[in-house]
Amino acid sequence: MEVWNSVVIKMEVLKCESTLKKEEMKKQRNGTEVEQWYCETCGTVISGWVWPMHYCLTASPIALLKICRTHTHNKSAIPTNFSTLGITKTNSLSHPKISAVFQCINHDFIVCSSNLQFSGLTRFKYRVNFVKQRGSEFWSTSHHTLLLISPRYCCASEMASGTVPTPFSTLKTWDSSLGFAKSIDFVRVSDLKSMKSARKKVSIIRNSNPGQDIVELQPASPGSPLLVPRQKYCESLHKTVRRKTSTVMVGNVAIGSEHPIRIQTMTTTDTKDVAGTVEQVMRIADKGADIVRITVQGKKEADACFEIKNTLVQKNYNIPLVADIHFAPTVALRVAECFDKIRVNPGNFADRRAQFEQLEYTEEDYQKELEHIEKVFTPLVEKCKKYGRAMRIGTNHGSLSDRIMSYYGDSPRGMVESAFEFARICRKLDYHNFVFSMKASNPVIMVQAYRLLVAEMYVQGWNYPLHLGVTEAGEGEDGRMKSAIGIGTLLQDGLGDTIRVSLTEPPEEEIDPCRRLANLGMRASQLQKGVEPFEEKNRRYFDFQRRSGQLPVQKEGEEVDYRGVLHRDGSVLMSVSLDQLKTPELLYKSLAAKLIVGMPFKDLATVDSILLRELPPVDDAEARLALKRLVDISMGVITPLSEQLTKPLPNAMVLVNLKELSTGAHKLLPEGTRLVVSVRGDESFEELEILKGADVTMILHDLPYTEDKVSRVHAARRLFEFLSDNSLNFPVIHHIQFPNGTHRDDLVIGAGSDAGALLVDGLGDGLLLEAADKDFEFIRNTSFNLLQGCRMRNTKTEYVSCPSCGRTLFDLQEISAEIREKTSHLPGVSIAIMGCIVNGPGEMADADFGYVGGTPGKIDLYVGKTVVKRGIVMEHATNALIDLIKEHGRWVDPPVEE
Repeated sequence: MEVWNSVVIKMEVLKCESTLKKEEMKKQRNGTEVEQWYCETCGTVISGWVWPMHYCLTASPIALLKICRTHTHNKSAIPTNFSTLGITKTNSLSHPKISAVFQCINHDFIVCSSNLQFSGLTRFKYRVNFVKQRGSEFWSTSHHTLLLISPRYCCASEMASGTVPTPFSTLKTWDSSLGFAKSIDFVRVSDLKSMKSARKKVSIIRNSNPGQDIVELQPASPGSPLLVPRQKYCESLHKTVRRKTSTVMVGNVAIGSEHPIRIQTMTTTDTKDVAGTVEQVMRIADKGADIVRITVQGKKEADACFEIKNTLVQKNYNIPLVADIHFAPTVALRVAECFDKIRVNPGNFADRRAQFEQLEYTEEDYQKELEHIEKVFTPLVEKCKKYGRAMRIGTNHGSLSDRIMSYYGDSPRGMVESAFEFARICRKLDYHNFVFSMKASNPVIMVQAYRLLVAEMYVQGWNYPLHLGVTEAGEGEDGRMKSAIGIGTLLQDGLGDTIRVSLTEPPEEEIDPCRRLANLGMRASQLQKGVEPFEEKNRRYFDFQRRSGQLPVQKEGEEVDYRGVLHRDGSVLMSVSLDQLKTPELLYKSLAAKLIVGMPFKDLATVDSILLRELPPVDDAEARLALKRLVDISMGVITPLSEQLTKPLPNAMVLVNLKELSTGAHKLLPEGTRLVVSVRGDESFEELEILKGADVTMILHDLPYTEDKVSRVHAARRLFEFLSDNSLNFPVIHHIQFPNGTHRDDLVIGAGSDAGALLVDGLGDGLLLEAADKDFEFIRNTSFNLLQGCRMRNTKTEYVSCPSCGRTLFDLQEISAEIREKTSHLPGVSIAIMGCIVNGPGEMADADFGYVGGTPGKIDLYVGKTVVKRGIVMEHATNALIDLIKEHGRWVDPPVEE
């Protein structure tokens, strides 16, 4: 895609609906005569070739903006990070020359065909084209004109070239087009030549409140000369401050920022099995859960819910119960009479199941569906008000409706708008006892969706609580890691009031990791862990764009190849002891190197570099030979400066801290020695200045794990801000040293929360995890799992595995184990294992192949979102899945152990 190096937009505002008088004068403009007009009310003078429409700010809250192109680039590409949005027609503007005004439902772009224009100033032609997202960019197949609309912003007053409307990230137009809005705010960028800078401070001028305020802008996309306002998504960017939310009562449990982070899970029994469900709820409550969710598919299950609730109360279990509803509004009405909370999925409560069809909705069609939703949803809201029930408006990335996807794509923006449609109905009916959730199996998508949701709530002035969760996280350490990445990231931003860790395990097993995560979030917010305030202007909160650290390049005269000491998709470093050097072959295997005749070679999941805190004696030939063989396969060996000065190892990389770097102690090393610098991240920027002139191969971000007040996440963000501001693209490795006695789950959750919170924002190039009392292989696998969970480096098969519930049509844990046993050796392949179709096939957009319960005893197989084989007998289904993978050329035979 061609880079937009220069875009200059000239805007002329035609204002007020009042009498215009033609001045008895003409001016020359570029050799062409033009007429001038002025407004009797405000005295504004306007030049034009035709009679202009003019709306005076003192007479109307609506301003009309005419946009004229002067430069455009790559007309077939729509700028990144925005999708097409729906529109709504309004007749609020009355003017004899305008037949209709269209306003945007949300606050971004609408992409319209180029025939959108005034025809003789009497008709408003309108047609919307849709674009599809590919990676991080939106592409269209034909030329488009952007109709720029926002309910909150527009341009008002005379505007010079270079004025940028606040809600619009990019203006791209080559036909005259028109934008309308209710507000009259605008921003003015004073210096066009400097618009490429990372951020500008510009003036907001408000007609309703004369005077100027300051707003901070950022580039619409990296390198873009066009700017957008920075959106707030959390209370603080430099420390963990819990977002203030209202209190929502779920039975006798209060959810909100004034209360502890609540823990919940979901039963896996058949809801009609009252005794079995009651026993499972009791086990869950005994483990310490605050809330339990139960699936309610139909009338029989709804009837059973009354007996379940009554039985639990009789046994003195008053834990709040939540009904999980999909496709069944009438069932929700029934169960609201006995359960404490109703979870509705906006994607399938009133809309039909998504067919993933490319539908084009007219505005009339869209509005009719919104009216249908309100008609179906209103009775439930009224009933919840009557009985004092709570509600969760829970969007799933995998179950957005065709209507939403036609306008927003399969995107976080669509997830938010889907939930907002239901929330607006609740608010219209004066019902506020609800929470939001934005779940996805991909932690990166999940984090983006929650942040966007909160940003929009800040704009609207809403303060509803959040339920956090990564859906279909899987089992074991993989599931815990994915959940820690998604939930832990948001908790450290101060977001989240209730959480669930969705594991393909018995539901009571979710409680312990869930509590560990909740404790992490509560402790961070109570201590308000952070760093000294700093200005953050480079991190992208709402879309993933990885910071590009410069991988090592080979220098003239170097004896070994350093290009492999880091991996382009994310690096894993490990700490090695002298004892491990005593058995070289075992060391090579523990580093996941491939052995050929006893010699190590790098493989797909081989450790990239090692940290050796103590070098072997110079006369220990065997240990030094083992290290030389590692260096020869481009595995980096990092050792402290003191060790290298006393027991030099040829071609080692030397670890120094900022003090050693500033005092020049490293200059005692041979010229050309590769340096690795250890940085805490909370140093003063003056102390970090030494990095500007240093030749650094990589940085280890190394803040002690036991720090009580300093937040590793915020310290790292501060470090990355310094590096970006100074155009320093050193690779940064997240180095976390866990103290002895750290529980394995705490290690997984801690690494996922601390390092994952940075990697999901594209900040970081790898990991170095240390825990002296933990198994070496466990630490290595945890590191690779973390990279894969952050969608960086794939080293094994990825599984999207649901946690099971009462809808599950087979033994999910048993089948999941069987599939993993036979397919775990396929890195780069993603397989969804779904007990039913409620969250799929949409959730399988993140998977290459799907194994989904269709009917009892029968399995449907998918490729992406498309079902390709139906009704396969379960006994043959796993082999059929393998055959399907082979048919698509993704199968390789398992490696043979030597």
